[in-house]
Amino acid sequence: MPTADNTIVSRIDELTEIKETARLGTDPAATERQHAKGKLTAHERIALLLDKGSFNEVEPLRRHRASGFGLEDKKPHGDGVVTGWGKVHGRTVFAYAHDFRVFGGALGEAHAQKIHKIMDLAEAAGAPLVSLNDGAGARIQEGVSALAGYGGIFQRNTRASGVIPQISVMLGPCAGGAAYSPALTDFVFMVRETSQMFITGPDVVKAVTGEEISQNGLGGADVHSTVSGVSHFAYDNEEHCIEDVRYLLSLLPANNRELSPVERSGDPADRLTNALLDLVPAEPGQAYDIRKVIEEIVDDGEYFEVHPAWATNIVCALTRLDGHVVGIVANQPASMAGVLDIEASEKAARFVQFCDAFNIPLVTLVDVPGFLPGVDQEHNGIIRRGAKLLYAYCNATVPRISLVLRKAYGGAYIVMDSRSIGADLALAWPTNEIAVMGAEGAANVVFRREINAAEDPEAVRQQRITEYKDELMHPYYAAERGLIDDVIDPRETRSVLIRSLEMLRTKQADLPSRKHGNPPQ
Repeated sequence: MPTADNTIVSRIDELTEIKETARLGTDPAATERQHAKGKLTAHERIALLLDKGSFNEVEPLRRHRASGFGLEDKKPHGDGVVTGWGKVHGRTVFAYAHDFRVFGGALGEAHAQKIHKIMDLAEAAGAPLVSLNDGAGARIQEGVSALAGYGGIFQRNTRASGVIPQISVMLGPCAGGAAYSPALTDFVFMVRETSQMFITGPDVVKAVTGEEISQNGLGGADVHSTVSGVSHFAYDNEEHCIEDVRYLLSLLPANNRELSPVERSGDPADRLTNALLDLVPAEPGQAYDIRKVIEEIVDDGEYFEVHPAWATNIVCALTRLDGHVVGIVANQPASMAGVLDIEASEKAARFVQFCDAFNIPLVTLVDVPGFLPGVDQEHNGIIRRGAKLLYAYCNATVPRISLVLRKAYGGAYIVMDSRSIGADLALAWPTNEIAVMGAEGAANVVFRREINAAEDPEAVRQQRITEYKDELMHPYYAAERGLIDDVIDPRETRSVLIRSLEMLRTKQADLPSRKHGNPPQ
């Protein structure tokens, strides 16, 4: 008869074997198939995401209780999802990862309850949540119980929105209703070739519309990162993707009650940005890359751009100034002259809302010729969809600084966080042109009759253009009327922004008492 010690030891050995089997999987061929597709297993992905040795798994022994369709004979531990918490750069992060080797990562009742548990823990602990998605949707054999599990996930995604950062990493298929959980989170990462997202797959599309298309053509990483805007980032492999998830987490606060971690660099706060004199042409119609301007201003030239391949006429990025995280929104003259359109407005609006929710100050770099004219833009709702950016800025209570680099015309000037909609500080370079519209267009409208009646219409038009510029578009016109707080030397841009943000760090602002606003849709 074994002693008590031997019984405990044998139980420990049994536990170790069970957990090791759950980690490795019961079918070695399934792991090989996963690797052959260029995909890692759930535990391998979590090991990449979290600091070494920091993972604490939750409910690794959970099994489903369903029967029928052969399920009673297949009850693997973990039920196809790995859940738990660990550290990323020493800070607590919660995560769950679908295990495609088990039921194709499909979600059943027990599977969903594990995810619900970890989501509830993340919200209670006030720590970010990362989902590593690689699943075939709802577990058909479990019927409506599986569908209800998705409902619980969506409800928790919504409840945690603006409370803790939520990041979805797409590492495999995500079809049907399952695609709505990533859509409810703050950021979506995708890997080319291996990850897809769509509501209805290619077979259904063909049956209903007759259109033939591949899975990647319908909902692959490049489609969603360049066309639909569903995905914020696209990568060639899982390792690079998860590495950038870790980097993004290093820029974010744990929750909406904290500030992002400060990381000092050797970049002096008072460094002169002399290169800006050559980077930005004085001529308002000449293109340049706003990313070069951002690199010159921020700490060590490092920034993390969000949606870099979608709505490229506006740039949204997380970066640091004097070690403190800030969000930058900037018109991009190198793409569509930096004009605001539907997609740019929606992209920037979502970014502004995120920064405001998580206490990240906003710096807006303005060089905008206006809103994009056109029948398509009007018919597709530029009024209501462009108003999303206006609403987001007006609703934001974090420190807000706008800087007009060059031109700022019409309603687009107002929308790009002008003083009139609540920017704490509105600055400008001496090359700024702030007006209802460009001088050429203004002269054509205001002096149309005079120009048409003149013996030399072009000479009169040029004369009136010059007059309009001299009277209403000189660089100090807005400053003289209190709409610009200061006109600054471009070489002092970095130091002025850092000093201004330091002053605003203790800003207190409250919104009116209300259940919630009703933003334009």
